[in-house]
Amino acid sequence: MTPADSDDWRRLLPAASSGGAPLALGVELRRRDRVDSRHWANRPLRTATARDLVKDPGELFLAVRPLMRNDAASAWIQGDAGWDAVRRAGKRFDPAHSRWFADLLSISRDSLLSGTAGDWLLLDPVASPLLWPHLQSAAALGIAFVATERNTRLQWSDEIRVSVAIAASGDGGLVLSASASAAGESFAASSVQAVGTGGLYAHAVVGTRIDLMLGAVPISDAVGALLGAPGGLPVAPVDRDAFFREGYPLLLRGAEIQAAAGVRVPDPPRPVPLLEVDFRPADVVGYRLLWDYPGYARFPLDDRAGESGIRDAVRESEQRQAVLDAWTTVTGLPFALTGALRDADAAEFVSHLVPTLEEHGIVVETRGTPRTYQEFTGDPAITITTVESTDPDWFDLGVIVRIDGRSIPFEPLFRALALRQGKLKLVDNTWFSLRHPAFDRLKELLDEAAELAEWETGPRIARTHLTLWEDFEDLADEALPARTWRAAVEGLRADPAVDPVPVPAVITAELRPYQREGFTRLARLWQHRLGGILADDMGLGKTLQLLALIAHARGSGGGAPWLVVAPTTVLPVWQREAERFAPGLRVAMVDRTRDAHGVDLAAHIDGADVVVTSYTLLRLDADEFARQPWAGVVLDEAQQVKNPATLQHQAVAALDATAVYAATGTPLENGLAELWAILNLTAPGLFASARRFRDEFIQPIEQGKVPENAEGAPYRKGRIELLRKRIRPFLIRRTKELVAPELPERQEQVLRIELAPAHRYRYDTILQRERQKILGLLPDLDRNRFIVFRSLTMLRMLSLAPGLIDPDDAGIASRKLEELVERLIELRSEGHRALVFSQFTSFLKLAEERLRRAGLRVSYLDGATRDRDRVVQEFRDGDQDAFLLSLKAGGTGLTLTEADYVFLLDPWWNPAAEAQAADRAHRIGQTDRVFVYRMIAEGTIEDKVLALQQRKARLAAAVLDDEDLFARSLTADDIRELLG
Repeated sequence: MTPADSDDWRRLLPAASSGGAPLALGVELRRRDRVDSRHWANRPLRTATARDLVKDPGELFLAVRPLMRNDAASAWIQGDAGWDAVRRAGKRFDPAHSRWFADLLSISRDSLLSGTAGDWLLLDPVASPLLWPHLQSAAALGIAFVATERNTRLQWSDEIRVSVAIAASGDGGLVLSASASAAGESFAASSVQAVGTGGLYAHAVVGTRIDLMLGAVPISDAVGALLGAPGGLPVAPVDRDAFFREGYPLLLRGAEIQAAAGVRVPDPPRPVPLLEVDFRPADVVGYRLLWDYPGYARFPLDDRAGESGIRDAVRESEQRQAVLDAWTTVTGLPFALTGALRDADAAEFVSHLVPTLEEHGIVVETRGTPRTYQEFTGDPAITITTVESTDPDWFDLGVIVRIDGRSIPFEPLFRALALRQGKLKLVDNTWFSLRHPAFDRLKELLDEAAELAEWETGPRIARTHLTLWEDFEDLADEALPARTWRAAVEGLRADPAVDPVPVPAVITAELRPYQREGFTRLARLWQHRLGGILADDMGLGKTLQLLALIAHARGSGGGAPWLVVAPTTVLPVWQREAERFAPGLRVAMVDRTRDAHGVDLAAHIDGADVVVTSYTLLRLDADEFARQPWAGVVLDEAQQVKNPATLQHQAVAALDATAVYAATGTPLENGLAELWAILNLTAPGLFASARRFRDEFIQPIEQGKVPENAEGAPYRKGRIELLRKRIRPFLIRRTKELVAPELPERQEQVLRIELAPAHRYRYDTILQRERQKILGLLPDLDRNRFIVFRSLTMLRMLSLAPGLIDPDDAGIASRKLEELVERLIELRSEGHRALVFSQFTSFLKLAEERLRRAGLRVSYLDGATRDRDRVVQEFRDGDQDAFLLSLKAGGTGLTLTEADYVFLLDPWWNPAAEAQAADRAHRIGQTDRVFVYRMIAEGTIEDKVLALQQRKARLAAAVLDDEDLFARSLTADDIRELLG
């Protein structure tokens, strides 16, 4: 790059355009002989002299051409500044001046091409409205206007005024004449020439000098015609009235009127806002807004007053804003000069809006045959009924609305509400507003009910939607529910402590008060063929409560068995708990596929009260389980079916069961979509489609998306409150702090571990590489999600030990393991035992090896462990210092109250999964205070994961508990934060 090239950017600066010689516009008055009998004779253009103007002006023209500066003579000269030279961009002339002359040439092209101008450009034929604004802009660019003749004095004026004189003639008629004035000089029409509609020039002879004045001024057609008649125009006596009616207003709006003595001129017409209302067939009313100049003309009520000489731009502008304000205030409609309204809109327009607009000074004229409309103004009285339908899962919903004693047909009312209309007109021309608060709420409730199922014969409401019925009851003046519906509503409203359901005699355990309450609520749901979610904290005896429910349901004997679906590792727990707490129930284990059993499912479970199987086997033998009728289904650790796209979820949905009950301490792990998936199995019909649930709840609560006309925080709070209200009858959730105050305290602490220098170097190096890769994939996260999460997982493993990623780095020690060894040795000396969890079995094995080298006694359990029960029992009965468990294999289905310390070696995305792991020790039966330590590698992705956990925990609390906070699920922005 050359030095000159390196300065090219300076051309962008304003100073870069200031070079080159300046230009000026030469102005000259030129003359041509008038046409006479020798019309064939040549009539050349030449410079007009003062003598010419006095003796015979002929045809005059305003001519211009570019001039350049002669610095030696300090004068403006023609030189070689021709049109072709000055319009070309170059360095010779000032670029801004060149552009101005090029634009002038474009505006005046027709004149230039006439072939009569030569070097001169004649402006008189230029009709473009751009001409005079362009001439005015020359001063700002420093382009001077120069008279090319020494005996001509050129002057530009921004204050030129045109006047029209109306004088009386001797015969009783009138004489009209025009003149112009500026800078104290007055010019008769004979010396004034209009150029287009935007300006004029005028001349006067003073001795041998010509004074040439030009300037911009609006020229109406009427004024231009008068200026083109130097001798003036006569008005015959017989035409005086016609002139004042038709011609006078045209002159009035384009010039100052000077009436001579003895001439009386009428007052100028004033614009009146006019509304034309046109009654058309088929309940259509058209309208048009106009300016009415009484006795003269009508124009659209727009802002183009200057387009017609009769119009008073100032008065129209003053009144127009008042009309706009009145229109907006009164009608609430977007302002439009014309329009057509039909049905209820037409009724309201005629009944209310037209009279009110008249009160605001707008004149109203009607066309066609006017119609009258009667408005109902009373408060609506709403009666809601439900009756049993042919579908036992649904009730037909009846809505009766009466206003002023008149029953409103439901079908047009519902259609109007569904279409978000603000009013409704009936066939007899009666109408009423739908803006009453009762209609707003009715519309919301009907919308919600309609989304739950496609209505064929009318509105319906699902049995599961108990709180929606309560909302209908609150709205209605009268509610008449069906008998079975009323029983369900009242039963679920009842306080379980006041009228508890007796615990079946087959249950040998003594249920705690909160367990009896949970069982009662489950039994009442079962009574009305409704499912639900038992979402108690871990360790509060959900299995016992569900066994009591099954025993209660089986109390009448016979019928189809119950199906319990649980993770494979939890199957033995159900078998042991049933034998221990409900020995009277016959339990059949399905722990192998049909092919492995060698008999079909029906034969294998014949005579059983309870069938226990795993999610895996349910998925593999989905058709077999779907063919078998079930009295009820229990989904233990129901977070296993949180994704409706999985075969496991679909296998559960296909089961033929009276009701489904989910048992999970974490019904909401990562987002509200998981809660919807579980409720879709346990309370089908409670919510509409997944898409609608996402729009109505997930987006406002998790992502902060609210409608344009809604206020953010109040709207989100309302969505959370509505969601809680809808799920409340079907969600039984108690925390340990609430129902088990006898449990010892659980303390949690974050242990921040500083990486060793070599470890830090390896982590930072790989982080920079992965960050660039991941950030490039985030714009299409859905497509690249697997790659992104694989990189994030690698960074999480690298935070633990470099050797997990590269065997060559196995020699770089993990300070996290060294900290763990030191603490476990100290705990052993004090007689404590610990549970140690990790998400990564590879790191768990490193931990096992390091702890054994330190002389610590450990047990080990992960998904590959064969004899799970034996390993667990050995820890319970033995004296091991620590139990190493993978988060997946050991996070559920275990009671390990023998330990009172819990170490979480790495944070997981899901805080609920970690909470379940900690609850292995902190549950009923624990007598010692439990300490939970989260070990976090400082300055790594683990810090970010911990922050993400806290946000997800707030989301769960906001929906399931009473904490009114909001959070979002994992997004591309979250991933950027993880890499920050």
